[in-house]
Amino acid sequence: MAKAIGPKCNLDCQYCFYLEKEALWAKTEKYRMPDDLLETYIRSYIESQPTDTVSFAWQGGEPTLLGVPYFERVVEFQQKHANGKRIENAFQTNGTLIDDRWGEFLSEHGFLVGVSIDGPEDLHNAYRVKRNQTGSFSDVLRGIRVLQRYGVAWNSLTCVNAVNSREPLRVYKFLKGIGSKHMQFIPIVERRPDKSARALGLDLSTPPSQDHADSDSEMMPWSVKPNYYGEFMTRIFDIWIRSDVGRVYVQLFEVSFAKWIGHPGGLCIFAETCGDAVALEHDGSIYSCDHYVYPDFKLGNVRDTPLSEMLDSDRQRAFGQAKRDNLPQQCVECRYRPACNGGCPKHRFATTSDGEPGLNYLCQGYYKIFEHADPYFRAMAELYRRRQSPAGIMQILKKRR
Repeated sequence: MAKAIGPKCNLDCQYCFYLEKEALWAKTEKYRMPDDLLETYIRSYIESQPTDTVSFAWQGGEPTLLGVPYFERVVEFQQKHANGKRIENAFQTNGTLIDDRWGEFLSEHGFLVGVSIDGPEDLHNAYRVKRNQTGSFSDVLRGIRVLQRYGVAWNSLTCVNAVNSREPLRVYKFLKGIGSKHMQFIPIVERRPDKSARALGLDLSTPPSQDHADSDSEMMPWSVKPNYYGEFMTRIFDIWIRSDVGRVYVQLFEVSFAKWIGHPGGLCIFAETCGDAVALEHDGSIYSCDHYVYPDFKLGNVRDTPLSEMLDSDRQRAFGQAKRDNLPQQCVECRYRPACNGGCPKHRFATTSDGEPGLNYLCQGYYKIFEHADPYFRAMAELYRRRQSPAGIMQILKKRR
């Protein structure tokens, strides 16, 4: 995940965990990866990939603040160092600065664009606000319309929070209504010590502790409660499984179903181990994960050390394997462990019913989702084994009505 502009953003979303990273650099920091470092990173990243296709992921902060000419140089450097490999680009944005020039560029170079949008205007504007604290909805929707006009492939990234988690059907129908065919639903889980260093004067030299925090009072008010997250996703699942399988791609459902048919799935939070999704900051620093951008998890700098060397280091391997090795017994014995694998380590600060630490805060929600989906996924898996389309589940359910 390349953050060529670091944590800089034109919005001030209340739940953003990355804005606080400004505390790691001097106030005079320009937050813009210089061209020589950009080329070094691109060359190093391509060389580190053993596959014929190399996928870049550009995030922030807000990458559109860098401007189209900056990404024209990105493409130029990629072509220069491709060495016969196919290059793909994914671009995550809040959508507010997307204009015709961006639309033309993203379309011409085949970028896949993820746009953050939390639902209809009132739900979106609850937390996704501009620097002047006014809502960003109209600007985001305008940006999406530009992408559609230029035929840019895009997906919606929806943060499930304390407000929109209460209206799952309204959110899902809205996203379908604006043309989203690929949806990601990202639960907001943030403890009070994690909030903005600007506001609380926090020391970001170390990551937040994994101390027990089951109490809602220890969570930031925009965090989604586990039971609400579970209910949110199961309500959406009930529509999807009857009407939209193979038509609308909901990331959580797709990667979960992959586990039911024996595939590893493509979402790091549900992988047995982690450590493959490192974060590159604008100054060339590499961190173990974008949720662990703290000095203690800095692996090095691409100016000094080959990227492949940092990825294959004993330190990074230990970081990734700790996810598997530190599961509480409740998770080890859980029937849905292969689907969940304890979730993201950043969220393992709850305790089990036996008082053992290390339980994922969202465990109750995840369990509800997997238990609800299990009979449907089993039926879809049987269709798959018979070499029939899993989307046939919709016809089966229609006949049972």
